[in-house]
Amino acid sequence: MSSDPMIVAEGLTKEYRLSALQVSHDTLRDQVAHAVKRLWRGSANDAESESRFLALNDVSFTVREGEVVGLIGRNGAGKSTLLKVLSRITFPTSGSASIHGRVASLLEVGTGFQPELSGRENVFLSGAILGMRKAEIARRFDEIVDFAGVARFIDTPVKRYSSGMYVRLAFAVAAHLEPEVMFIDEVLAVGDVGFQKKCLAKMDDVARGGRTILFVSHNLAAVRSLCPRSIFLRGGGVVADGPSDQVIARYVAEYDESGPRGACERIAGDAMFVEGSDEFFLYPADQSTALQVLCGEPIVLQFEIESPKPLVELSAGALIVSSSGERIAGMSSKVQRIRAVGRPSQRWLVRCDMGRLPLNAGTYSVDVYIGNGAMDVTRFPSAFELSVTEHDVFGWGNSLPPQTAWGPLYWAPTWHIAASGSTLELEEAVER
Repeated sequence: MSSDPMIVAEGLTKEYRLSALQVSHDTLRDQVAHAVKRLWRGSANDAESESRFLALNDVSFTVREGEVVGLIGRNGAGKSTLLKVLSRITFPTSGSASIHGRVASLLEVGTGFQPELSGRENVFLSGAILGMRKAEIARRFDEIVDFAGVARFIDTPVKRYSSGMYVRLAFAVAAHLEPEVMFIDEVLAVGDVGFQKKCLAKMDDVARGGRTILFVSHNLAAVRSLCPRSIFLRGGGVVADGPSDQVIARYVAEYDESGPRGACERIAGDAMFVEGSDEFFLYPADQSTALQVLCGEPIVLQFEIESPKPLVELSAGALIVSSSGERIAGMSSKVQRIRAVGRPSQRWLVRCDMGRLPLNAGTYSVDVYIGNGAMDVTRFPSAFELSVTEHDVFGWGNSLPPQTAWGPLYWAPTWHIAASGSTLELEEAVER
């Protein structure tokens, strides 16, 4: 990968004025009255009636050639505004941005399309805007149409396309005409599941081809898979910029809406509750909710549960969740038909030997479920934080590839490899 910078943003700030006096005046009488009011109130009062909104606040970063960078953050964080500034759709209030190479911007459905033109004409128009020659566009035309799946309607004006057809064709043009820099804003939010998978696969190919991509999405799994690096925006400013695993973990931790760690959450039934006291309590065995293990090491959960009333039966479960909110693995004593039955008690000791879970290095959370043997009744979201550290699992002197390459799980199957038609025994082939 080249070290040449393709996108350089320095102190980008975009300010909007929100004024109480910004109302429409359709008649001459309204316009005169409005002018008189402004003179009567004076400039000081006008200034007080205006407020300023910083959509971007001193944003600086550099993206080098071939990098694929994710932009994450809540709605209103400034992600789309940043792409519009970089695309020259709007200009910053202060700061500067420089981009080297041809740029393709897919910021909303049908960006750059002329509604009255057909799909065929829009493909050539979009390609021309990107600086492509007619011969280049014609060479890729069939591939673009096939990817978009709109061959039957390619000579129909795009104003008659559905939103899904619009975005399929727009994405196909941007992905196949080989610009050096691509800006993509939530394109995967439109279209069916099949098209989304197709887009992800194509974006992966594009990224491997060395193009520079800024990718905005609320699909954190897609960001983690496609983008080795991410930038977290909040309130128009950069909160974090670094490896996607770390940035996504910080974003999820900051905006986790499931409540405080270890807080009890009633999810079903009332057989285990008494009126006025329906709260369970979880007490980790070592008073810590943070577990640290090496990749490939056994994992043990041990804790005590205090119930609101004496119980004669109790079951438990656990769910491992990735830093991006994906459910990785679940386990349940109820499903395995293992439960504690005994004298009535309000205190129960729970130990879960998970064994050597095939978790790759990363940060995970563990939800704990408590039930009455028949159903799960209460849940402790993010009761434990599980930190898995890189380790030489197989004893060959090297750690496993990162999550961006393998995902959150690694596997250790039994391999049998031999040359086709070989008479060697499988065990001998393995040793070779």
